[in-house]
Amino acid sequence: MKSYAKLFFILTVFFSVSCSNELDLHSRSAVSAGTELTEKDVETFLIGVYNSVQNDPRRESYILGDLLGGDLNSGGSTNGGGTNAFISNILRPEHSAVNNTWSGYFAALYQVNTLLQSLELLPMDERLEEVKATAHYFRGYLYYNLVTKYGGVPILPENTLEKPSRNSEAEVWQFVEEELEAAIAGAPSFGQGLGGDFYFVSSEAATALMARVKLAQGKMDEAASLAEQLITSPIFKLDDFNKIFRKQDNSEVIFAFENLTEESSITLSTLFYTYAHPQSGSYVYKPNPAAMNMFESGDLRAGISVDIYEGLNVVNKYYSGQTGTDPVIISRLGELYLISAEAQGLQGINRLNELREARGLGPVNASSEDEYLNLILEERRRELFAEGFRWYDLVRTGKAQSVIGIMDRETLLPLPETELLLNENLTQNPGY
Repeated sequence: MKSYAKLFFILTVFFSVSCSNELDLHSRSAVSAGTELTEKDVETFLIGVYNSVQNDPRRESYILGDLLGGDLNSGGSTNGGGTNAFISNILRPEHSAVNNTWSGYFAALYQVNTLLQSLELLPMDERLEEVKATAHYFRGYLYYNLVTKYGGVPILPENTLEKPSRNSEAEVWQFVEEELEAAIAGAPSFGQGLGGDFYFVSSEAATALMARVKLAQGKMDEAASLAEQLITSPIFKLDDFNKIFRKQDNSEVIFAFENLTEESSITLSTLFYTYAHPQSGSYVYKPNPAAMNMFESGDLRAGISVDIYEGLNVVNKYYSGQTGTDPVIISRLGELYLISAEAQGLQGINRLNELREARGLGPVNASSEDEYLNLILEERRRELFAEGFRWYDLVRTGKAQSVIGIMDRETLLPLPETELLLNENLTQNPGY
């Protein structure tokens, strides 16, 4: 009884201090006073964690890689130019996108840690082990996003009132791998465990993210092996781009946030459409001319990725307009083909060409590894446009300065000015 009482206290604190309005929709009344916590209460708690990880980092966090990678610009720009000024304007310690992204990831981390600390007080069964593994996936996912954007950050395996200092980048990467290993081992399987429902974390979702993590660190053999596990699985196959991005059943998505209207603040589509468009929106960002022209003739991704409406360039992947109900895709098989192709070097060109064939294009050839890497990066640019990859793809391959002309310091985001004022143990990234 003491454990249950203590756990109820933790949950009460969790729900009362949460700054995420979305959690109010699900979980504040999950446990009534004087009752013992049940597995059902944990399930409700978990729904709140899904919503926190989805919503707390704010919508710009999902496309920050495209904003900083030179493919998107302000909707109000008149000539598609000024990309570097646009990037430098975002990369200021006082900019809201920098602050919201950092604080959002750590707000979500607080919820994940609370769930993990709470589970320690319950007698575990098979289902609770799956919940625990899901929480480890989310912690790995959050720290992957933090380390790729900010470099070394404080590792918080449990919530604390202390003012932590930054861990090294290598330590954060190791922590991410440990979290994802726990998720791979304990999360339910996509097919048998979840019945193919990609709106829930699976062991395969953790494998997909681990492949991305290995690639980011240059662990190419491991990245290729993990990607091949999913490519050769009978569960997944490349599918129609229209199905993937128009909320239809498909065989390609591995994990996505469902992004339901009643629980979401991630209305990505409103950022890209005009008020006059049938879907309506606020037209905050638009594709640059280079992004509009990057698709080859016959590319089946083109019309789903970009469009022109009344003379204005629009991103077309998110189509729900002001309702904002487009799923936010975290992992899908197209990325795994590209991970395998890149990680194998020139020997992986068949995987690259298989993806191109599925997208309506002919094969390509390369005579050197550098030429091949450039082909991979351009294919990733087309395949993963407006999904948040471009900037870090260029950073991790050492091409950001030459391709988009950013300054050396802009290969990392600055830490928010407010965080440095609140915690004197944090140090700013070089050059800011």
